[in-house]
Amino acid sequence: MTGGNRNDITQLIPLIEAVPPVRGRRGRPRQRPAKIYADRGYDHDKYRAQVHATGITPVIARRNTEHGSGLGTYRWVVEQTIALLHWFRRLRTRWEIRDDIHQAFLSLACAIICWRRLTSLTLC
Repeated sequence: MTGGNRNDITQLIPLIEAVPPVRGRRGRPRQRPAKIYADRGYDHDKYRAQVHATGITPVIARRNTEHGSGLGTYRWVVEQTIALLHWFRRLRTRWEIRDDIHQAFLSLACAIICWRRLTSLTLC
C-alpha cells in the first residue's frame, strides 16, 4: 500500500515480484502469470520492457488510440471487484493512518463478499 499521491506505475514491478506462484498442472510450477493486462496509465516503453524482462507478456492499451482494444473484458473483473469493495463505506475513503488496520478491514470485506456469494449459491 502506498499513499494516494503516488502514481500507480511506480508500484508495478514490486507488485509483479509479490505475486505468489501460479498453481496449475503437474510438473515444474509456473512462478509468474503468462500475461499482465493493464490500462493506458501503464503505457510506457520503459515499463513494458521491465515487465517483459520478468518473463511476462505485457498486454497494455496504447495511449492516443481508439478504444476497442478488447481489454474491457478483462478489466471488467477488476472494476466489478472495486465496486463490490465500495459496498463497505469504510473502504471508499481511507481514513486509517495505520496500514495494518486498513488491511484488516479490506480482508474482512473480502471475507464477507465471499460468504455472501457462497450462501447465495447454496440457496439456489
